[in-house]
Amino acid sequence: MTNFFDLTGKIALVTGSSTGLGQGIALGLAQAGAKVIGLGPSDASETAEKIKAIDGSFTHLQADLTATNDLNNLVDKAREIYGKIDILVNNAGTIRRQDAIDFTEDNWDEVMDLNLKKVFFLSQAVARHWVDGNTGGKIINIASLLSFQGGIRIASYTASKSGLAGLTKLLACEWANKGICVNAIAPGYFSTNNTTELRADEERNKQILGRIPAGQWGQPSDLAGAAVFLASPASDYIHGIVLPVDGGWLAR
Repeated sequence: MTNFFDLTGKIALVTGSSTGLGQGIALGLAQAGAKVIGLGPSDASETAEKIKAIDGSFTHLQADLTATNDLNNLVDKAREIYGKIDILVNNAGTIRRQDAIDFTEDNWDEVMDLNLKKVFFLSQAVARHWVDGNTGGKIINIASLLSFQGGIRIASYTASKSGLAGLTKLLACEWANKGICVNAIAPGYFSTNNTTELRADEERNKQILGRIPAGQWGQPSDLAGAAVFLASPASDYIHGIVLPVDGGWLAR
């Protein structure tokens, strides 16, 4: 059975792999044998060191997805590193917190651009190579519990992640017969930079933990298994799912 999850020889492009969930996913893919290309604006030396410690391969491509529309050029640069891309993980994202009554247009546009628009066009740029080469590939989008629920004070984040769930299904419907698997992971409440404010709020932290059957915040490493599964041959007949990794939150 372990052969079904072997990613040896595969090349994975992971956006936002410098910290948090992206780092956990990158490390998991590397542990399964993939060579990982990180894509993002931040220093990724910590991720590189962690992957080097397990004798894995990691290369960081410095790029700010919020500042460029030339995603085809970015994909070409990424492909030049190892000669191809087999797996795309659309992890990079952002969040803005503000009451809906006061929510600004800038807070809306910044989140929607990175969390949804850039995901679509980066996926398109990678998929074109797979279609042209008749090779197929795997796309893993990082959705959220807010793909299923409303939340509070995060209007553009909820809209973007709900849209991402729909986009995942749309792309699966169009690309499944081209050998491209498009799926998503919906993380629950994880200990990352995005949740620092929530974890620091004693009352809100208590409310959240009280709702999680597992009784604890998720760690980035908890996403590794789901990512490896969706990137591997074990999921070749799985298309368009949004897989919660949430400590049982949605089951509550």
